[in-house]
Amino acid sequence: MQGIPSMQVIIAALNEEEGIGLTIAEFMDTLGSPRVLVVDGRSTDRTVEIARNMGADVVLQDGLGKGDALAKALEQSDLAVDYVVITDADYTYPAEYVPGMIRILEKNPDVGMVCGNRFNSHINPKALHSVFYFGNRLLALTHNLLNGVSLNDPLTGLRVVRAEILRNWKVKSKGFDVEVELNHQVEREGFGIVEVPIKYRDRLGEKKLGIRHGVEILRRMMLETTY
Repeated sequence: MQGIPSMQVIIAALNEEEGIGLTIAEFMDTLGSPRVLVVDGRSTDRTVEIARNMGADVVLQDGLGKGDALAKALEQSDLAVDYVVITDADYTYPAEYVPGMIRILEKNPDVGMVCGNRFNSHINPKALHSVFYFGNRLLALTHNLLNGVSLNDPLTGLRVVRAEILRNWKVKSKGFDVEVELNHQVEREGFGIVEVPIKYRDRLGEKKLGIRHGVEILRRMMLETTY
């Protein structure tokens, strides 16, 4: 591949007025002003206004949940690009790692997705408090045992994916379980997954992930074993 790779940034958001502006600004500055698409879950705060003022394209999702938002994003995205960058709207994932993630994909045609691994020597105890940490470690262990996709952080929100992998993907997940489904989509398309250690910042705004989401994720892991 010659020249500068093209990319599309996707951000799912719901009431993220505290972090959305900083997130968009950082990714635009780091990646050379790519197209940023924000899929909003009908926020009641200033999320949409801020995103539009920052130069992002904004669409409203039809249903609820991160999986539904990603499905909407893929419908609205230009998947003729080389790579799709997926991140969260709460300013937890630093954009500085994305250029290095893209370089890995550029050098390794057999790798389909590069993920940011939050669970490394850079762990921020404030951002990854004990309940959140142990819940994620348990789900990671279950993910690896059930599905055979060996990842340290299978639920990370920072990913760079080859666009070709996403063009024919029919998203089944509605919520946070979409991360598990995406892991399997990459492998079903015949590609490998690489993780890189990242720093994970304390989120701006209210955390939305709860116990019921863990159950939803576990259910998706079991469903994916049948596909």
